Amino acid sequence: MIAAALVTQPVSIFFIVLVIILLAPLLLNRLKIPHIIGMIVAGVAVGPYGFDILSDDSSFAIFGQVGLLYLMFLAGLEIDMFHLRLNLRRGLLFGLLTLSVPLLLGVAVSMAVMHLDLITSLMLGAMYAAHTLISYPVAARFGITKAPAVLIAIVGTIIAVTGSLLVIATAVNINTEGYFNALAIAWLILKMALWVGAVIFLYPRITRAFFKTYSDRVTQYVFVLAMVFLAAWTAQLIGVEAVLGAFLAGIVLNRYVPHGSPLMTSIEFVGNALFIPYFLIGVGMMINLRVVIDPDTLVAAGMMLAVALASKWIPAFIVQKTNGLGASSRKVMFGLTAAHTAVALAVVSLGYRMGILSEVMLNATIVVILVTCAVAPIITAAGASRLKISMLDKDDMIRHTRTNNSLIAVDNPVTAASLVDLGLLMRNDRGRHSFYAIHVRNENSVKAKAVSGAALDAALTTAAAANVRMEQIERYDLNTVTGILNAISERDITEVILGMHRRSTVIDTFFGSKVEQLLRSTNRMLIISRCYIPLNTVTRIVVAVPRDAQYETGFSRWVRAVARLTRQIGCRVIFCCHSDIQPLIRGVLYQENYGVRCEFRTIDSLDAMILLTGRILDDDLFVVISSRPHSVSYTDEVTEMPSLLQRNFSRNNIIVIFPEQFGEEQPLTSFSDPMASDLSTSPSPLSKHIRIFMRRLRNILRR
Repeated sequence: MIAAALVTQPVSIFFIVLVIILLAPLLLNRLKIPHIIGMIVAGVAVGPYGFDILSDDSSFAIFGQVGLLYLMFLAGLEIDMFHLRLNLRRGLLFGLLTLSVPLLLGVAVSMAVMHLDLITSLMLGAMYAAHTLISYPVAARFGITKAPAVLIAIVGTIIAVTGSLLVIATAVNINTEGYFNALAIAWLILKMALWVGAVIFLYPRITRAFFKTYSDRVTQYVFVLAMVFLAAWTAQLIGVEAVLGAFLAGIVLNRYVPHGSPLMTSIEFVGNALFIPYFLIGVGMMINLRVVIDPDTLVAAGMMLAVALASKWIPAFIVQKTNGLGASSRKVMFGLTAAHTAVALAVVSLGYRMGILSEVMLNATIVVILVTCAVAPIITAAGASRLKISMLDKDDMIRHTRTNNSLIAVDNPVTAASLVDLGLLMRNDRGRHSFYAIHVRNENSVKAKAVSGAALDAALTTAAAANVRMEQIERYDLNTVTGILNAISERDITEVILGMHRRSTVIDTFFGSKVEQLLRSTNRMLIISRCYIPLNTVTRIVVAVPRDAQYETGFSRWVRAVARLTRQIGCRVIFCCHSDIQPLIRGVLYQENYGVRCEFRTIDSLDAMILLTGRILDDDLFVVISSRPHSVSYTDEVTEMPSLLQRNFSRNNIIVIFPEQFGEEQPLTSFSDPMASDLSTSPSPLSKHIRIFMRRLRNILRR
């Protein structure tokens, strides 16, 4: 046995931990074993009950607790709230089952087979009911966090942990008072309700105000962690587990940390690289394999292990059958809820200190923790692999082969990051999406080169923070428009993202001469942005759609882009359009299976659009779908749109989208894109004026 004194230095301890984090996944991946088991086994080996290389000191206690809270926080942060609401009913059913079945079965077996008293049986039943999402990283690695089985398991976890804590409080109360004190339990429930309400009410307002004021990634990351641990600390103050506070903070902050943002990438990276592995190693260091030798411990552990696994498998089986899910979903639900770690250890430790549980029960619980922590990741990985394959089979392979090439024109370092953020939030995650940042200069001065390099570096840094590859394009050309057009042709660009032009003179137009030249020279989709607040603080997206927009070639492309932006931000989108367009927009959203909250408002003319002036708030994003001259949806009202925006929406966050007019031909005409093929001709001016006259006449007759 190696003496503990050899590795008491902080540098040596941290080095050993990093070596374990590095080598455990590499070695076990070849054996097809989840890396989580490797972390736990390595913790057993180097811990005080193994080779005694490291001692279970305060550093592991701190980092282990941080890792557990981080794990629960990530689980709440990565939830797709739209799909969570869809699976909420099934999750509530699973939560009630995964709480009641282990509790009732545990009490029955403890009293009938193990001959324990009621208080001890209640403590063990609460231990069986409470579980930890220790195998959640396995589901995240397989990319199934949005699957119904995972969402159901997460909802069930919160119900089970909360219910088990109430049972523990009841058992402790009876043991202390000698009778059941309903008033104390009611007071605990009231405190929990007030605490949840305070977090839900205060956190969004504080977070939105902070993100509007501070845009630095490091500052935002520290703020998010501070809010997580504040929720965990206040949860402990009212008498519940800190993991509930971390999970609730993740759900509330979910709205302000888009999944494709650099902030989300930083949170996941730090957690998966350091805090969560530290927690898993700490779990292994608490496991004492020597207790297995005791016959009494083996007998008790065998019965407890049978109850622990069976009571978690039964709810997963019932929910699978009642909801028509597959066997892989059952394995995922069972694997996610089968592991008993921190909460179970806290329960038996409390019971042992109060004299409710014996030393045999304590050691048997250690065996249960060891076995369930080893079995749960294996079961989850087996179900997750098949579930991922079935999810891919259900998707339309045409959508996964779709290619997007976005060109982001960065004019200066100040606005480059916000434009790249917009492009990343509109990123197509169902196909190949390439990003290019371009800066065009028409002089070779030192100042021009410095501005160009700084703007491109800012764009590249923002994309790299989100783990997205971006290619830089620095061009020396006659003018900006020519350089962008050449890049569009060379890279087969599908959409161009620009910053909004600022009027410099009285006679200057709203979009500026550069955008107007681009509109005349290219038929690709143009996205022009002017946002005064960060996109992740937007409360609503209001989309104004002109009449006959469904007949443009790029109709489905801009609908997909807006849907992806809405999904990433997590807000709701309101489409203001003619009634003829509404079913077609619904068709795109349904066909592409975008889980967004969408509403529709019927508007028929520019006069109705003016009514939106007072309804677009400072925290809203106003998206205007425009059109090019001589296109199908181009009318006199579209001509007046720039002056309307300048006059009535000068202080609002605006994105103007010019859809693709003559894109690549699509082989089939679909319900969601009724005129997918290219338009070879445009209506004559006479027919267009006749159509406008007839439309206005119909509106007058309707009145």
